[in-house]
Amino acid sequence: MKFSYYIAKRYLFTKSSNNAINIITIIAAIGVFAGSFSLFIVLSGFSGLKEFSLSFSNEFDPDLKIIPSEGKTLTFSENDQKKFAKIEGIQLYSKTIEERVFLDYQQKTAWAFIKGVDEHYNQITKIDSSLQGTWFTKTEPQVVIGYDISRKLNTGIFNYNHLLRLIVPKPGKGQITNPADAFNQKSVVVSGIYNINSELNKKYVFSNINFAQNLLSLNEDTFSAIEVKLTPQANQENVKDRILKFFDNSVEIKTRAQLNDVLYKMLNTENLAVYLIFTLVLIIALFNVIGSIIMVILDKKDNIKTLQSLGATPNQIKNIFFTQGMLMCSFGGGIGLICAIVLIILQMQFQFVMITPNLPYPVTLELQNIFIVILTIGILGLFASFLAAGRSKKALEE
Repeated sequence: MKFSYYIAKRYLFTKSSNNAINIITIIAAIGVFAGSFSLFIVLSGFSGLKEFSLSFSNEFDPDLKIIPSEGKTLTFSENDQKKFAKIEGIQLYSKTIEERVFLDYQQKTAWAFIKGVDEHYNQITKIDSSLQGTWFTKTEPQVVIGYDISRKLNTGIFNYNHLLRLIVPKPGKGQITNPADAFNQKSVVVSGIYNINSELNKKYVFSNINFAQNLLSLNEDTFSAIEVKLTPQANQENVKDRILKFFDNSVEIKTRAQLNDVLYKMLNTENLAVYLIFTLVLIIALFNVIGSIIMVILDKKDNIKTLQSLGATPNQIKNIFFTQGMLMCSFGGGIGLICAIVLIILQMQFQFVMITPNLPYPVTLELQNIFIVILTIGILGLFASFLAAGRSKKALEE
């Protein structure tokens, strides 16, 4: 092995008398450099975009969300709440109510979901960090609406001259004789407008949980969901098992990833697609490595026969060119990866590339991406070097 490595290193770093081979070798090395450099940059960019996209939903979504496995509501009495708070791993929880509601404001209308929340909700999520105005109070009929809803209805903040009207069907069965009695409706003041993302901005109207219960004619022990914040040391799966046991398996528990499964799938699919595209570019670049090694084999045909005469076996000679190919991939890919890492660190520190004047392009330096690039270069370089080195046996037979 030392023999093959020594000769391969000489062939790679020693200038050939044939200038065309020198040029082809340089082009091959640059191709591997560019392939590994661009692959890592793109993976880091997509990791940054993924983290940036999820940061918006993470402001809104809890660690765990407990919903009824059947129906729309679950019963959660005051006695149950005291026992629930003692479950190991639960730091805080918030009771919530969700139901579709019709909005009417100065002859403009929209559909949304009213979400009644208790006093702990802002400690579980960070929705107040994206709030214009103030969060609603317990004493007054106030709501916080999304930016898209506000734009559609053209509402302002604390406009007591024009109130927002919330309308929902009354629960119950039987035939409706008077349409005016078929709906519950309340007028409220918009105290704040939140801006998280386009999907959430047009979906929710937040209110005090008691207000939502009155609007929907629900009793004080009836809720749509329980949103949970875990302690930093909590094991998510263990806490889920304890909660399921507490509710006798009558509820369904969703994690943050499950609440955003469509977004996660979309981001992962895009990441995979881009990885495959740039891997294809890298494969094309490695054809230059194959061509370079074959050219060296043809140029060193006399040296190969001399080595054979000195006792070198065909496998040893093949290993020389296989090692040369792996060295070329290792040096080109390694230098490309190091340069890409330096560039990512510089972008994170100095924000050279900007999306907007106030928003730098998000990138993330992840160990996982480094391993992906090393593994990709290693496997593809292995195949390229093996295919090219096989030409040495034909050179011995000629």
